[in-house]
Amino acid sequence: MIQIDDAGSGSLVGGTLIGIIRTSTLEYYYDIIPIKYFQYPHFQEKKFEDYCIKIVENGIKKLNINKNEEINICRGYIFNKTRNYLTNKGFKIFNTKITDPLQSLVENTFKEYIINLGVPQDYINYTRYPFHFHKLLRWVLADPKNRIKLCKTGWNSWQKYINNIKIEKHTDYIFNGNFVCLKCGNKINPPSKIKVLKFYTNKEYLIYLHYNCHSFQ
Repeated sequence: MIQIDDAGSGSLVGGTLIGIIRTSTLEYYYDIIPIKYFQYPHFQEKKFEDYCIKIVENGIKKLNINKNEEINICRGYIFNKTRNYLTNKGFKIFNTKITDPLQSLVENTFKEYIINLGVPQDYINYTRYPFHFHKLLRWVLADPKNRIKLCKTGWNSWQKYINNIKIEKHTDYIFNGNFVCLKCGNKINPPSKIKVLKFYTNKEYLIYLHYNCHSFQ
């Protein structure tokens, strides 16, 4: 049996990973739909659906999948065009919830990809899978100049929140605790003078930064 699943479609940061596995041999193929396809104007034009087909086409060739093999494919919106493509090509597909072995594999592969983009592993564990929008927004706003370009800015939720966010800035001191600077990713050793960014979306969020890591200008 063949399984096809995605990971990261719900993550604010990064593109979306498409993974394919042959369960009998654990042969695995994956690729990433690039971030730009989830930004304006590509997201509104649903260009990510065409790129998904391209990845699945390549996976079929790499794994030498034939039309007698059963293909279980995720029900997610990413695969809307892919399902029609596979059916028209004569493949036997079944829309279903994907479980292991592929589910854990694509999730772990996506985590590695996100870490390579710069999100600290400890912070990924903190946000919990699938990556929490508002908590990832904290990481993005700690260095917006370099991180907004890594986001799915075509989302309605991005437009809803980013256009109304007001960031308050002040200095403070910490005397204990286990805090990490969300700009450089290193621990803030108490006692220490810090810079704090505060914003509201669904609730109040605080971003702690080394004093020398951020300019209030």
